Amino acid sequence: MDPIYNLGVATYRNAVKIAAVRNPKAKLMLRGQRRCFRTLQRKLDPAGGYIWIHASSLGEFEQGRPLIEKIKREQPDARILLSFFSPSGYEVRKNFSMVDTVVYLPFDLPANVKKFLDIVKPSMAIFVKYEFWGNYLSALKHRGIPTYIISAIFRPKQIFFRPWGGMFRKMLKCFDTLFVQNEESRDLLAGIGVENVIIAGDTRFDRVADVRAAAREFPLVQKFVEGAKFTLVMGSSWPPDEDIVIPYFNAHREMKLIIAPHEFDRHRLHVLMSKLSRPARFYSEATPQNVASADCLIIDSFGLLSSLYRYGQAAYVGGGFGAGIHNINEAAVYGIPVIFGPKHHKFQEASDLISLDGAMSIHDADSFSAAMDPLLENEPLRLQCGKTAGDYIQRHLGGTQLIYDMLFNKDNSDNFKQDNSENYD
Repeated sequence: MDPIYNLGVATYRNAVKIAAVRNPKAKLMLRGQRRCFRTLQRKLDPAGGYIWIHASSLGEFEQGRPLIEKIKREQPDARILLSFFSPSGYEVRKNFSMVDTVVYLPFDLPANVKKFLDIVKPSMAIFVKYEFWGNYLSALKHRGIPTYIISAIFRPKQIFFRPWGGMFRKMLKCFDTLFVQNEESRDLLAGIGVENVIIAGDTRFDRVADVRAAAREFPLVQKFVEGAKFTLVMGSSWPPDEDIVIPYFNAHREMKLIIAPHEFDRHRLHVLMSKLSRPARFYSEATPQNVASADCLIIDSFGLLSSLYRYGQAAYVGGGFGAGIHNINEAAVYGIPVIFGPKHHKFQEASDLISLDGAMSIHDADSFSAAMDPLLENEPLRLQCGKTAGDYIQRHLGGTQLIYDMLFNKDNSDNFKQDNSENYD
């Protein structure tokens, strides 16, 4: 790879080392990377032959997960190595049972790359959505290892499409096939001479459909919503989201509210409770007796949210006043309208749902009221918005099957090489 690129990676590595003195996540990353090669040598078969799947963080893992599960269903003996770059993925999924081993991916420097590939001896490599590591990609291509990226999405402002992005355009040439989410991505790639592209949509649609099919029931939550005219489920919320939603809830006694904050500790929960002027309960302290008299239920347990949206007439998905919205498909799959903050433009499904009137973006308390009032007051409108959202999810299922067939069912792959964009409009 270009010496300038290697210098940039080395500089980034040194910056992480400095940050690790005070930053717990950086410390976790370095510790995990140091253990990577020992873990691989201890746990992997020296013969190799692993399907290597790499996801940057937890969000990308959720996009890769449907394919992992499909592979294991169809090929129970398949060997799979899962790697992460970010602690937010590795620390949550380091014990994921459907793969042979989970590791941190070492920094993209030539010596690391050679050692990693020499140990793993992958039969193929699959990157998820955003990961473009030049040395890994170049080495995979040089070794003749089939390499793919799935659920990728491209935008005009990315460096690949800039006059000075030649070095990064070369990375795209290393993929045997790029499975992209939409036609715009395919057209952008065609404009720079990358033609080995298949529109396969976003595998997260398949994931949320699977989650809904296996959704858990929570008798205490059912007791909480019993008899309520309207319940709003606020998922993955941050304080800026709550500062807009909670005052509206406090003023509208005809609705109930379920809050599942993205992060919580004792101080965070205390502050959250202090904003509420109506009776509220923590889920961990709820009983059939006291939960029925509460107007707000605060979820202080992990792992419940994807099943909780089933109890709402509408959803508010947080993150849109920070780095970006969280998973709105988790809510839309239940056929309910979805509301979120302004930072949603990197998410195709958000733009699509807004244009179809299945979702609404807000930027302050007034716009939130303008979105919520019709949902509270006009049931036919709310039901139509929800149906639109649910139908949108249904239309976008099937990406995982398409990718699987292209990778493993070679006899069927020709059926998918034709233009399939009409399935993902």
